Amino acid sequence: MTTYVDDIRAPFGRMIMCHMIADNDAELLVMADRIGVQRQWHQYPGTPRSHFDICLSKRALAIRAGAIEISGMELGRILLTRRTRDGIKENYPRRRKRLKEK
Repeated sequence: MTTYVDDIRAPFGRMIMCHMIADNDAELLVMADRIGVQRQWHQYPGTPRSHFDICLSKRALAIRAGAIEISGMELGRILLTRRTRDGIKENYPRRRKRLKEK
C-alpha cells in the first residue's frame, strides 16, 4: 500500500491541514480508516484528484502507519501524471480570489 502525505500547511479555522493521497482509492480509504479520518471527507473520489485534507496530527499518524512524506511540488507532479495517464484534458475550475471593493 502506497499512501502519501504532503508538506503543505494550509490554515483551516484553528487547524493546519495538508493532503493525503494514494495510488488508488482503496488504499486511500484503508489509510483513512486506520488513522481515524471519516470517509465522508473524501474529496473527488474516483478521479485523479482523489484525496483527503487532514490535520497535522492525522498526518503524523499516517506517517507512523507507513505513509510516505512528499513535497507539495511532488504532489503536483503525481496529480499531473494521473491526469495525463487518464487522458483528462479539461481544466478544473480554480477558486478565484475575491476582489476587494474600492
